[in-house]
Amino acid sequence: MGETAKYFVVKQKAVPEVLLKVVEAKRLLESEKVLTIQEAVDAVGISRSSFYKYKEDIFQFHDNSQGTTFTVTFQMDDEPGLLSDVLKIIAEYHANILTIHQSIPINGIASLSLSIQVLQTTGDISRMIEQMEEQKGVRHVKILAKE
Repeated sequence: MGETAKYFVVKQKAVPEVLLKVVEAKRLLESEKVLTIQEAVDAVGISRSSFYKYKEDIFQFHDNSQGTTFTVTFQMDDEPGLLSDVLKIIAEYHANILTIHQSIPINGIASLSLSIQVLQTTGDISRMIEQMEEQKGVRHVKILAKE
């Protein structure tokens, strides 16, 4: 397994302009103010390559008294108890699971997406994601969105 991802929360003024523009381009696409990636990058003044390079790694953080919800996707081996082990990790960090979507396993691999609500009592999210990635049989953990 490669290097584990680390997550940071930084103030907007510390974020390079290109990353802020990627966030804005994603917002334009999500709101359907533009229909294509080309229109989005033209509107914010970045290249398509910059957008593709960073689009999976930057998202806007929304502070919310009800908690922040984020969606994580991953693939895992079709083994009894593995999903339970992943859910235990989330429970240990006192995060709230809102939804679970699992595909029927194909060739022994299932795809999952979880919507997780982070509360004030939730522990270190970066470490939680790392522990999920380190779980034997879990592959490709990726944060898709934050709300």
